[in-house]
Amino acid sequence: MLLRVYPENPNPKDIRKVVNVLQDGGLAIYPTDTMYAIGCDALNVRAVEQICKMKGVNPQKSNLSIICYDLSDISGHAKVSNAVFKLIRDYLPGPYTFILPAGNNLPKIYKKRKEVGIRMPDNPIIHEICRVLGHPVMTMSVHYNPDEPEYATDPELIYERYGEDVDIVIDGGYGDIEGSTIVNCTAEPFEIIRRGKGRIEL
Repeated sequence: MLLRVYPENPNPKDIRKVVNVLQDGGLAIYPTDTMYAIGCDALNVRAVEQICKMKGVNPQKSNLSIICYDLSDISGHAKVSNAVFKLIRDYLPGPYTFILPAGNNLPKIYKKRKEVGIRMPDNPIIHEICRVLGHPVMTMSVHYNPDEPEYATDPELIYERYGEDVDIVIDGGYGDIEGSTIVNCTAEPFEIIRRGKGRIEL
C-alpha cells in the first residue's frame, strides 16, 4: 500500500493505519529528516529479524537503531548519563544517531551488541507514528545507490521497488540522500563516527 501523508499536518486516521500495520508485525517505509527508512515495531523481534534479513545485516555484528518519541522514551530504552542527556537535549529532534548502551527494556536481539542507535528525527510523520504506537520503531535507511538516487528519494519509485517486500510505504514528499550524523556516546570523550546531515560540536 502507498499512503500519502502530509507532513505539515498528518491525518490521525492515516497514522493509525500505519500503527496497525506495525502492531501486526508488519514493515513500513516512512520519511525521516534525512533519508527514507524501513522500520517495524522495535519490540517485535520477528519483524526486526525480517528487516535485518532484507538489508543483509547481522544483528550480532551491527548496531541496530530505534526511533524514540521523546527524551523520556529514550531513557526507557537506553542508558543515559547526565552528560549524554545534556547533549541529546540540545540536538534532538534532529538528523543525528546517538550510540548509547542498550537499556533493559529492549529485546535480546539489541543486547548482543550491548549498544543501540537512538534517533529522534525532526519529522512530524514518524514522530506521530511513535507517539501512537507507544514505543520505539526499529529503523534502517532505504538502500541508496548513487547511480539511482531517485529510488531512495521518490516515494512512488520507492514503492515500485520495495512495495512487495513491505506492508506500507508512506509518501511524505521527497526524501534526502544524506544520512544522519552518528555520535558514539558509549564512552567519554564522545566521538563522531560519521558526519552526515546534522552539524554538531562536541
